[in-house]
Amino acid sequence: MIIDLSLQQYVDWEVKQVISIKGKFGYRVILKYMDGSERTQQKAGFKAEKEAKVAREKTVGELYAGTYIVYENVKISDFLEFWLKEDISKRVRSDETFATYSNIVYNHIIPILGKKKMSAVNRGDVQKLYNDRAEYSASVSRLVKTVMNVSMNYAVAKKIIAENPAVGINLPKTVKKKEYHARIIDTQKTLTMEQILILLEASRDTPIHMQVLFNVLMGLRRREINGVKYSDIDYINRTLKLHRQLGKKINTKKEDFPPKTFTKQELGLKTPSSYRDIPIPDYVFEAILQQREMYEKNKSRRRSQFQDSGYVCCSNYGKPRSKDFHWKYYKKLLADNDLPDIKWHHLRSTFCTQLLKNNFNPKAVSKLMGHATELITLDVYGDNREIIADCVDEIQPFIDEVLPIKEVDKQLEEELLEIEVPAEDYF
Repeated sequence: MIIDLSLQQYVDWEVKQVISIKGKFGYRVILKYMDGSERTQQKAGFKAEKEAKVAREKTVGELYAGTYIVYENVKISDFLEFWLKEDISKRVRSDETFATYSNIVYNHIIPILGKKKMSAVNRGDVQKLYNDRAEYSASVSRLVKTVMNVSMNYAVAKKIIAENPAVGINLPKTVKKKEYHARIIDTQKTLTMEQILILLEASRDTPIHMQVLFNVLMGLRRREINGVKYSDIDYINRTLKLHRQLGKKINTKKEDFPPKTFTKQELGLKTPSSYRDIPIPDYVFEAILQQREMYEKNKSRRRSQFQDSGYVCCSNYGKPRSKDFHWKYYKKLLADNDLPDIKWHHLRSTFCTQLLKNNFNPKAVSKLMGHATELITLDVYGDNREIIADCVDEIQPFIDEVLPIKEVDKQLEEELLEIEVPAEDYF
């Protein structure tokens, strides 16, 4: 459904007197617009004339105050679909984030409140929604609360409703308040230092060597890795500026793009804290220089066909890698070298683990990973095996280069370790 937000932009109005309408009482409101057009709304169904007159006086007061709502018949299902398309799709940075919002709207809110009119939704309805979703899942109920607050605030701002019915409505007491957002790393899903060294060495002869280095030794996300360009590198200070990722643009169609580029569009990063400068370890820096030599050779050999976009991780023709390009090579690396079959994303957790196990400030690690408002902790269980064991001497040079603790911790020690984060920041 398309909601015409211009209907609220009337320049004059008239409220007719109460009359009998189909055996009951009511009145009509005439809204007048700059172009000379008019819109008539009928307020009927009152059993008593006195009741209709009271309602008429209230309408007149709202019109004088500028709080009159013209969208009286909009259902919450129609509004939420409109909100996703007109607001959220234009504000979120990734297709995954938009999918999260859509999932909450279509699977958890619309089935319960969708048929109600926006003007009729009250605090009791919202509380029932929260109670119902809390029985389904505590985490889902928190997301529902976030979506309701954000969407209803938008509705108020656009004068689709007069006030936000979700304000002040809390989740059931069975859902524990989540004052701090903590990312807990399960160390059983990370590699030991010995396994890291095996993976790094084995990846040398594969097309994903740079992806592995960026992930394990610098903690970059998959889409961030594919978006890294040589122009992002400060060769003097040996730092990498992260400010793009590759992915699919929201609300676009495959046919609108050249073949094999639909999921390789340059996008902004996940959150503001994802934009960051990262020191490049010597090992990675040398690999970048070697990769650049290969890039220039391929560029020279394939002048007419080479796509000179400057991506570090690219094909022999300069084309950026797809988000799943690494998968088959990565799985083969793990199998051929008897390494645990962990997910690609858990290599990023491995990077976190090495820093935290060496007593790095958790907040500093969070900032380095692009989670400035997140506290990262370790969940070590099972046999509590030390991740780094006797390999401290081998990992320490990498750690010293990746995160100079003296400089970073000096700045961060003055701040609180625990960070309060509104749930809205994560969508």
